[in-house]
Amino acid sequence: MATEHSVTTLHPLEVKVLLGFSSGGNITPERIVEQLGFNLGQANQAVSWLVQKAYLNEKDRTVKVSYELTELGAAYRADGFPEERLFRCVKEQGPQRLPEAAKAVGLEAKDIGSAFGALSKAGVLQMDGEKRISIAADSLPPYCDVIRGLLDTAAPEQRLEHDQLSDEEQQAIAGISKKRGASAVAFRIVEREEVVYALSDTGAAAVAELQQQGITGDEIGTLTPQMLKSGSWKNKRFRGYNVNTPPARVLLGRRNPYCEYLDWVKDRLTALGFEEFDGPLVETEFWNGDALFMPQFHSARDIHDVYYVQEPTHAREIEQPFLDNVARVHENGGDSGSRGWGYQFDHDFTKRLVMRSQGTVLSAKQLRDAKIPGKYFGIARCFRYDQVDATHLSDFYQTEGIVLGEEVNLRNLLGLLEMFATEIAGATEVKYVPGYFPFTEPSVEVHIKHPVLGWFELGGSGIFRPEVTKPMGIDVPVLAWGLGIDRMALMHLGLNDLRELFSGNIENIRLRRGN
Repeated sequence: MATEHSVTTLHPLEVKVLLGFSSGGNITPERIVEQLGFNLGQANQAVSWLVQKAYLNEKDRTVKVSYELTELGAAYRADGFPEERLFRCVKEQGPQRLPEAAKAVGLEAKDIGSAFGALSKAGVLQMDGEKRISIAADSLPPYCDVIRGLLDTAAPEQRLEHDQLSDEEQQAIAGISKKRGASAVAFRIVEREEVVYALSDTGAAAVAELQQQGITGDEIGTLTPQMLKSGSWKNKRFRGYNVNTPPARVLLGRRNPYCEYLDWVKDRLTALGFEEFDGPLVETEFWNGDALFMPQFHSARDIHDVYYVQEPTHAREIEQPFLDNVARVHENGGDSGSRGWGYQFDHDFTKRLVMRSQGTVLSAKQLRDAKIPGKYFGIARCFRYDQVDATHLSDFYQTEGIVLGEEVNLRNLLGLLEMFATEIAGATEVKYVPGYFPFTEPSVEVHIKHPVLGWFELGGSGIFRPEVTKPMGIDVPVLAWGLGIDRMALMHLGLNDLRELFSGNIENIRLRRGN
């Protein structure tokens, strides 16, 4: 029986898979590796080719969940997780206050506080009237033994399969694992799809034809000088050539369409009188959060899951008088008219180095040197731990900007947002939604409607709070926005997935350019 593709032109990997599973059964890359001795790359490639030629059909697809030990988890495995370390510390050194215990075990106050809360609830630790922690039970609760077992089990393989864990282990690991922001937990949740294939009717016909023609997959594809010299080719069978293979194209080099779009946006904003600003990819916690009135050690800080720099960990100093001004605003409001956050500002934490998580960092720094009136913008590359999908990336670009002046107001801001949504992004449906950001009041989110993805947020904006502007010496209203320029390009370039902007598939990029 003839097939759509000539079996004589099949790659040896394809031939061996077809013949190896000719009797039926489930086909997966892992089974191919096990039965045929392929490496995983060869197995995946063979499956991809055979599916493309309709020789294999998808039979089943399931999502497998596993847990991968993080660096923090490895540290917990070696030194003990917070509950273990706190219990050991109090048992060995006697009653003490939480700050003392945190310093003794080398953990942050919030981690020790959470550990005490859990152990107190379990009746293992207690706190007296002088706020000293003491032992109330001789041993840790059972859930700690489960967590210790999980950490020890994960050590050799660095990964645990969800369906191989007991109900008790699944419940315990749920509290110490995350998809996003996994640097702060012991385990990172990893989801992967497992696809099972089977021979299609076309594939079965191809198997029959391979067997009829005696094709085994061991045929020679290239005639070498050594084979000619030894004469070994005489007893070999050669693969057929596919004369229908198209010739190579001559392709001219040209710029990536997304890079051209970024330059186009810069030209548009510059033509409107905006001055461009820029800054380093590595920033301090001071500029990335503190200068934006985001409180230290507060849940509002979780708006951004940052990447920390391993070496060096801290900047040498923060520019004055801005450090002192911002510290006063956090502690008591300074001269901003606010009561501040009411805590003691940590001058060591503020020097911590991170990868820039938001373009608003550049706007805050520009306030130091801004002219009044003035208009400024920047296109900033940002880094934030996120679950990657069609509208989210962990490495992305934002267009950031500020407008300063005595007369600027919310109406002006809405006009700018409409320009970005309709002219820069090319959206026809736009809506504005009230939002919350620690550094602006009022705050507005702008949403646009994509023809395929539907409504999604383009970005946030608002009027900087006095707690942000006063420490930088600015005493006039400041409009601010931070918009996802990747998402604007998604609409403008007619794409359906942000990952296509950074695709390594050159052919797709050429098609987008019409080449």
